[in-house]
Amino acid sequence: MSSHHEVPEILYEDNHLLVVNKRVSDIVQGDKTGDISLDRMLKNYISEKYQKPGEAFLGVVHRIDRPVSGVVIFSRTSKSLSRMNQFFKDGKVQKTYWAVVKNLPPDTEGLLSHFLVRDPKKNKSFAFDHEVKGAKKALLSYKVIHEFDNYYLLEIDLKTGRHHQIRSQLAKIACPIKGDLKYGFPRSNPDGGISLHAFKVVFPHPVKDEMISVEALPPSDILWDAYCKKIGLY
Repeated sequence: MSSHHEVPEILYEDNHLLVVNKRVSDIVQGDKTGDISLDRMLKNYISEKYQKPGEAFLGVVHRIDRPVSGVVIFSRTSKSLSRMNQFFKDGKVQKTYWAVVKNLPPDTEGLLSHFLVRDPKKNKSFAFDHEVKGAKKALLSYKVIHEFDNYYLLEIDLKTGRHHQIRSQLAKIACPIKGDLKYGFPRSNPDGGISLHAFKVVFPHPVKDEMISVEALPPSDILWDAYCKKIGLY
């Protein structure tokens, strides 16, 4: 897998925020792999672009998993960061994901409610139908928005932000995401990612009195391309 050192597509940028379209395999924040992280890359970008002496401030507002692509928001000031953190806490951030799955869910649209237990050793979350010790409530709604020859495309409105939430909840209803070996899909995707994409995020601006809506095109592959062409995204 090639390591990305160039900055990903920037979707929105002002003095308070930097929003990018994360690629598959970009890592949002440094971890034990030691691979260059997105926040580090973007700090360098800000320092160079605005010729700021010393290290630029960049706060990680939220993360998406390494094999997932799409919208990620960073804050450029500590004030913006604390406000964005509060918006996430208060449920004022609307997150829309697209997921490609092999099996048709039991209903073409629905609300999934589970209790998630995270296993840090396996870096995996397990979904239960009933409350269990140490579990966190996880909610999402989904609808089937497109049918490919062998797959279905779901649009997901994420109501809570739990570890591997979409992946584990869809696996629980026997709809693991394409390419997601960890959650029971039989084969990996050629790019090593999974077919889960953070398509759209809508949130209040941390400083200005306005709502921001940002959309990110999914990475190019045969299924994503077919759907984006169909709905006129490109």
